[in-house]
Amino acid sequence: MPGGRLTQQERQQIALGLADGLAYAEIARRLDRPTSTITREVMRNGGPTSYRADLAHRATEHRAHRRRQTAPRDPRTPAQPHGRDAEAVREYEEVFTTVVMASGMPKMMARVLACLCLTDSGSLTASDLAQRLQVSPASVSKAIAFLESQGFVRRERDERRRERYVVDDDVWYQSMMASARSIAQVVETARQGVGVLGSHTPAGARLENIARFLDFVSESTARAAEQARDVLYTKPERTEPEHLTSGTTSDGAA
Repeated sequence: MPGGRLTQQERQQIALGLADGLAYAEIARRLDRPTSTITREVMRNGGPTSYRADLAHRATEHRAHRRRQTAPRDPRTPAQPHGRDAEAVREYEEVFTTVVMASGMPKMMARVLACLCLTDSGSLTASDLAQRLQVSPASVSKAIAFLESQGFVRRERDERRRERYVVDDDVWYQSMMASARSIAQVVETARQGVGVLGSHTPAGARLENIARFLDFVSESTARAAEQARDVLYTKPERTEPEHLTSGTTSDGAA
């Protein structure tokens, strides 16, 4: 499997694969590259609908040049817990951030959310976040305010009375419910417009259709979140290896 950075020719093949509707895994197979490499390449350069090989190549060259001008990280940085590969974790965090951004979240908010989600404790202080992300406390504060308004994080005080920002299992449920409430507000506003514009006018009819559609989406989202909430607290079942469950007769003899 080839290593190193993607070549311009490989990026052109990625662009052609995306245009043909191929999955990342298939593009990766054709290039003999890890699927994560293709995913990261596409998501950091516009996503599957906006990826362009020439722009992606120039952007990568620019990032490489900028990294060469940046001082190396402190070699005393502690190793990753659980024997994780630090570079693999860093690259995955970048992919996670880019995918969240593709869903519409601003970059700094996505970076903070990714940082919290990939932390074993699920909680960090403002100082922790500023240090890990190499950004100002003001940037962290603004990002947290946004994430909190969307139900993605919550605040708590630790034993030292420091404010910590937490992302836990229930936060995802709360975020879905916040989304449902936000959609419901759009429904209410659209129906107000029907009264203003007239239900028998083209504009009024359009708003009524919007309201009906989003009303269904809002109710479905809330109902699905309620029904699936238990999943957040259910431990995945561990299956026994096949060699431990096969080769045994009904009377227990091998």
